[in-house]
Amino acid sequence: MLEVVIIEDEPMAATDLEQTLLKVEKDAKIVAKLDSVATATEWLSKNEADLILSDIQLGDGLSFDIFRNLDLNTPIIITTAFDEYAIRAFKENSVDYLLKPIDTDELKAAIDKYKSWKKDDRAFDLGTMLETLRPKEQEYQERFIVTLGEKIQSIPATEVAYFFSEDRYTYLVDKNGKQHILNSNLGDLENTLNPQKFYRINRKFIICYDAIQNMVAYSKSRVKIDLQPPPPNALDVIVSVERSGAFKKWLNR
Repeated sequence: MLEVVIIEDEPMAATDLEQTLLKVEKDAKIVAKLDSVATATEWLSKNEADLILSDIQLGDGLSFDIFRNLDLNTPIIITTAFDEYAIRAFKENSVDYLLKPIDTDELKAAIDKYKSWKKDDRAFDLGTMLETLRPKEQEYQERFIVTLGEKIQSIPATEVAYFFSEDRYTYLVDKNGKQHILNSNLGDLENTLNPQKFYRINRKFIICYDAIQNMVAYSKSRVKIDLQPPPPNALDVIVSVERSGAFKKWLNR
């Protein structure tokens, strides 16, 4: 039997992860679901498990604080909506790193990797894992080249209200409400923007915190946002279900 601890502060996400795990690993048993740094630290100081599935950002801090404060050698699979950490380096020094929403096949591959490590009696180096996950200083894109006919313009990131995609085009909207076509997709942009200022709320929008004028609760735990300047064509700006929890954490940074 594989005894697993889930560290996740969103009850729905914890339940979904548990159900997905039980689909890919019939012998798994969830021995604890912990929702904070404090409760996880207390439980793990007194109990053991074969494997830990843990989100990074919890309501009272980072899960790294749990692992730093305890002398653990339990393998860990990180599950998070944020990809701003050293994923590639992490994969080389831990079991795995899975981005939310958790994909069934990816979780199965992570469990298989854990079993392979256990079979080979490979040591789990928590110190190395924490070091690779330490956020590194990163340079973010500060200006964006746009063209209008023969004219070329460079727009500072400080003047960007948001980006959106529509009809296979990606647009930059500045603080004056002017739209500019970019030769980039939102996926590429997401990796170059400062995550302290910008957040991708769904498949169509990356917004700047400064452009948020108002927010209201929407159906299925989603959030509806009023942006300034308003989006063209009366487009609704709604945080997707998968990103709502992480979005609220981003707001609370």
